[in-house]
Amino acid sequence: MVVSESIVYFVILIPLLVFAIVLSKGKGASLLAGYNTLSESKKQDYDEVALCQFMGKIMYGICFSILLIAGSELFGYHSLFTLGVMLLFFLIVFAVVYSNTSDRFKKKR
Repeated sequence: MVVSESIVYFVILIPLLVFAIVLSKGKGASLLAGYNTLSESKKQDYDEVALCQFMGKIMYGICFSILLIAGSELFGYHSLFTLGVMLLFFLIVFAVVYSNTSDRFKKKR
C-alpha cells in the first residue's frame, strides 16, 4: 500500500502550502514563532512584510522537499527521498542562519 503512505505526505503538504501562500503575500506574521512573542515596541523594529515573504519562500521549499519525499514513496525511487531530506535539512539550516545574522529584517531608519 504505497499510495496510502504517500497520501499522508499530501495531507501534510496542503496546510503547509496554504501557510506558504499566506506568508508570501506578507500576511500571517502572528503565526511565526518568535515574532509573535515580541512586545509591540520590538515588533515595530522589524520589517514584517519582508520577514513574511522570506519565510514564505522557505515554506515553498519545504513543501517541495515533502513533495519529493512523497514522490519517492509513490514511484519507489530512494534517491528522491534522499534528495528531499537533504533539501529539507539545508532549508532549515539556511533559514535559521540567514534570519539570525546581520539584522536583515530590521527596519532601516
